[in-house]
Amino acid sequence: MAGYVALLRDPRVAAPFSASVVARVPIATIPLGLVLLVRDLRDAWDLAGLVTGVFAVGLAVGTPFWGRGLDRHGQPRVLLPTAFSCAALLLVLTAAIAAPAVPAVVLLVLALGAGLTFPPLSPAMRTTWRVVVTDERLRRRGYALDAVAVETLFVAGPLLLTLLLAVGPAVVPLVATAVALAGGTLAYCRCEGPRRRPGPAARAETSVGAGAGLGVLRAVGIPAVLTVMAAMSIGFGLLDVSMAGMAEQRFGSADDLGVLFAAIAGGSAVGGLLYGSRSWASADRLRLVVTLAGFGALLVLLAASAGSGAPLPLLLGALFVTGLFISPNLIAAQHLVDDLVPAHRMGEAQAWLTTAITAGAAIGNAVAGAVLEHRTAQLSLATAAGAVLAAAAVALLAQRRWRGTVAVPA
Repeated sequence: MAGYVALLRDPRVAAPFSASVVARVPIATIPLGLVLLVRDLRDAWDLAGLVTGVFAVGLAVGTPFWGRGLDRHGQPRVLLPTAFSCAALLLVLTAAIAAPAVPAVVLLVLALGAGLTFPPLSPAMRTTWRVVVTDERLRRRGYALDAVAVETLFVAGPLLLTLLLAVGPAVVPLVATAVALAGGTLAYCRCEGPRRRPGPAARAETSVGAGAGLGVLRAVGIPAVLTVMAAMSIGFGLLDVSMAGMAEQRFGSADDLGVLFAAIAGGSAVGGLLYGSRSWASADRLRLVVTLAGFGALLVLLAASAGSGAPLPLLLGALFVTGLFISPNLIAAQHLVDDLVPAHRMGEAQAWLTTAITAGAAIGNAVAGAVLEHRTAQLSLATAAGAVLAAAAVALLAQRRWRGTVAVPA
């Protein structure tokens, strides 16, 4: 842990990192929060899935555009307007869901707007790491710490959501999410690193082909990385909502969902920190196949245990071990993206990766909602396993393309 502690002792690192973590809590809480709020107030899993899916579409369309803006205009000029717009739309959407007279089409329009205006916080923080940490070894440690934070948010965000549900009405989680998004982004943009403007050369280079919007997608190997991470995140989104279904089956209510999320969140944090603390001899592209395959195989075991009525301690242990394989996937994928694109397109490239991950998770939430409306949590978990194993298969098939463009570490 010495490398992580040394990083966080530097206020130039600690301040923007901690603010960005708060601002990125909504990455995990919005999709599942929408599912649970619509289910609770409108009593419709299918509408909940549709609202979340529309939010994912908006996110997929908006994030790469805002990521390119980071490269051209600097972070505060992009992050502040988008964060406050998204927070306002979330508050309006929450009020609309709570009003039975508001038609479903209005909910869909508001969800689309919230997705379109969601700020590119993870690509921004990735750029800030490059600005404030000059030592390459420490910077890679910082990337690992950031990836652990994001993946832990995906797992611990639902835990926070269930805690908020336990102390207040169903609208509290999304209201708290909007506050975290606006307040965290404002605090982040007041830090030194995010305020640095891109140089004239970088602005000129990123303006080339700006209207096309597909520049980074033309880079060799990038479409394969995005496909892999989208498929993995669909499985992750399925897992989130499936665990809500498991909690209802085992405890009679989703209110005790936190105990399940605590186990998998702990595993994710430990796995990411261990992964980031090592100097690996193998390439990221090879390790990505291994971690994805391990994640998928353990989801198969979870699906089997959900249907067999396994004892709670055994189930919690299985969730913890499953979590060990989650964060390393994001760390490896981020390193792959860094190696595949030029430095002046880093914000846009990481934005595409964020789009693949967050949109995939939201789509997984939506699919799980539809499955749970008509079937069981066991089937939803099995579907999650299939999505992650498909991601591992694509990563395996992409090795030749990645090997031709990424230098293998000595």
